[in-house]
Amino acid sequence: MGNPVDHSKSPWIHARYAALTGQQLEYGRRLVPMDGFAAGLRAFQAEGGKGCNVTLPFKFEAAGLVDFRSTRAALAGACNTLRIEADGIHGENTDGIGWVSDVQNNAGVSLGGRDVLLLGAGGGAAGVLGPLLEARPRRVVVANRTLAKAEALVRTHAMLANDTYADLQAVALDAVHGQFDVVVNGTASSITGGAVPVAAKVLKPRALACDFMYGPPADGFLRWAQENGAIGRDGLGMLVEQAAEAFLWWRGVRPPSAQVLEELRRELRR
Repeated sequence: MGNPVDHSKSPWIHARYAALTGQQLEYGRRLVPMDGFAAGLRAFQAEGGKGCNVTLPFKFEAAGLVDFRSTRAALAGACNTLRIEADGIHGENTDGIGWVSDVQNNAGVSLGGRDVLLLGAGGGAAGVLGPLLEARPRRVVVANRTLAKAEALVRTHAMLANDTYADLQAVALDAVHGQFDVVVNGTASSITGGAVPVAAKVLKPRALACDFMYGPPADGFLRWAQENGAIGRDGLGMLVEQAAEAFLWWRGVRPPSAQVLEELRRELRR
């Protein structure tokens, strides 16, 4: 459920997960009007829907509508995965654990001891920050055009940062300084076709530069990374891995995400 959703590969991913694990599952796309998420969710529940993923721009709104939130969802203040039970709607956030899994397992980059720049303070960035801190980086800087939003995200994660010995800071996008091992683009620049919102000097040599987007929207950011000596990675692996976490939460079965990621990349190349 989101706006837009016509580009989403989630139905393909969940169909493969169901086929490979012997589960019976019907999963589709629902385009929700910008002011109609609550009504859309109620309608889905009334129709007998059992669960859904929530994408842009409704992740924060979803967190306010559920009856129960997981620890991760409560920390992020955002939900990307919902499960509808007899006692109400349960909310989870699998974005962050999916992104961390893709970076560490699929890309082979350990986040421990690294300096990380997280661009943006929207639903995707909010979901990623908690699992990122749990991976014990040395420093995380959250940079956002509206500084207050970055500061709010840092405040809610301050205790976790203290527990994991991470230096956590908030800055405005035009005030980023220093170099980073990992740069994560969670802003709307890839969706809107805008320029990367920071200068290339933030990249350490051979830094990992990740975009939450995949396909053509991510091309500009990946080109920027390559032209400036970084290793670019799109959000396809994050999408597949967060879907695996959602599937596990819904079905109690962990699907073969690495296999499905490889299959999906082949499918997109075709």
